[in-house]
Amino acid sequence: MSDRHISQHFETVAIHAGNTADPLTGAVVPPIYQVSTYKQDGVGGLRGGYEYSRSANPTRTALEENLAALEGGSRGLAFASGLAAEDCLLRTLLSPGDHVVIPNDAYGGTFRLFAKVVSRWGVEWSVADTSDPAAVRAAITPRTKAVWVETPSNPLLGITDIAALSHVAREAGAKLVVDNTFASPYLQQPLALGADVVVHSLTKYMGGHSDVVGGALVVADQALGEELAYHQNAMGAVAGPMDAWLVLRGIKTLAVRMDRHSENAARVAEMLTRHARVTRVLYPGLPEHPGHETAAKQMRSFGGMVSFQVEGGEEAAVEVCNRAKVFTLGESLGGVESLIEHPGRMTHASVAGSLLEVPADLVRLSVGIENVDDLLEDLKQALG
Repeated sequence: MSDRHISQHFETVAIHAGNTADPLTGAVVPPIYQVSTYKQDGVGGLRGGYEYSRSANPTRTALEENLAALEGGSRGLAFASGLAAEDCLLRTLLSPGDHVVIPNDAYGGTFRLFAKVVSRWGVEWSVADTSDPAAVRAAITPRTKAVWVETPSNPLLGITDIAALSHVAREAGAKLVVDNTFASPYLQQPLALGADVVVHSLTKYMGGHSDVVGGALVVADQALGEELAYHQNAMGAVAGPMDAWLVLRGIKTLAVRMDRHSENAARVAEMLTRHARVTRVLYPGLPEHPGHETAAKQMRSFGGMVSFQVEGGEEAAVEVCNRAKVFTLGESLGGVESLIEHPGRMTHASVAGSLLEVPADLVRLSVGIENVDDLLEDLKQALG
């Protein structure tokens, strides 16, 4: 029986898929194969299919099998970073003259990849509100090859109806790509809702401990998976064995961590809605959030990311970030520790002046798994 079919329950799959006991020693944790090359059984006689660790490495294979199982895909691929995964995907799917619809709220690094890198070799893109299927349909051209979605989005926590957009993309003959980083496969599984490709920054919730950088692609179609694997090897930005091992370790506790992240974030969001200095709270778990019903339909829970706007503008938002003590001022997200940042000056500086520019008075929180009362008190003192 394949590891992938041990159980239909996520928590069991997360711990066991890809994590086969070592056949030599019985070790229950896959070894870190810190190796570049492999002894062959004669010329062309690859032992277990391994010849060179850019092409394949047993530790990375274990992670890739685990990723595919968690997302319900046919193939998972692990990369050196989330942007490396995105770059491989775009250069696999697109040719000069092709077009992509991108969201009006997205990670700044993703926007930079489209605006400053991919566009230089003749790929065009346009922006649409992906929470509105009609707006996406209007943005599609005869040359559109992909529709790119983040849900929840970064940093405004917008929600896109994945199933609805899958129909829009399919009608146009385009691939639907969903960045699932904020949700993780525990909270949301885009392939089951009709997406063609799932993107992850493994650095975030999947690793979960702020000690590794990585990225991933998971696909439904086996043929597309083979094509991506060819480009992964040809381009070479693969996850190293130590990084793959760290992510595998992190994934084993993903379910329990995401439950705590979500519980804490809900408490934080509720408190912020009652604070006199907060003018707006962005969290899909709030009933007043415009995407709440869609999120409730396609997500197990609402995640650990919360954004909010403060009275007093940009300088006031920066001051809140600087005054926090339990929340660490830093970029990234998804670790066990809580982080706070000012997107306009930090993670989203690259979108300044574009259609994706974020509000200057916005603060983004990655709510960790500390005692929630400590987090609430810290935010109250930071807000003053």
